[in-house]
Amino acid sequence: MPYTADLIEEVNILARFNLSTTHEGIKVHSSAADGVITATQRLYDKGLITQPDGGYLTPLGLKAAEHVQNALIILTPTQH
Repeated sequence: MPYTADLIEEVNILARFNLSTTHEGIKVHSSAADGVITATQRLYDKGLITQPDGGYLTPLGLKAAEHVQNALIILTPTQH
């Protein structure tokens, strides 16, 4: 599966969620970049977040965000 700009933007949104609490969501304002707004809407359409402009992670969204954030930890080079 090729990585598209849309998919990367969705990954960037999922990476913003704080996984240490379920009581903290995100809010994407209307002044955000168009790519961020449409990526957030797509995540909502996929059932990963509770609101079209952010909100909280759904149970499926929590799993997706955990996988995304773990992959980013693994793939980020460490400083020696």
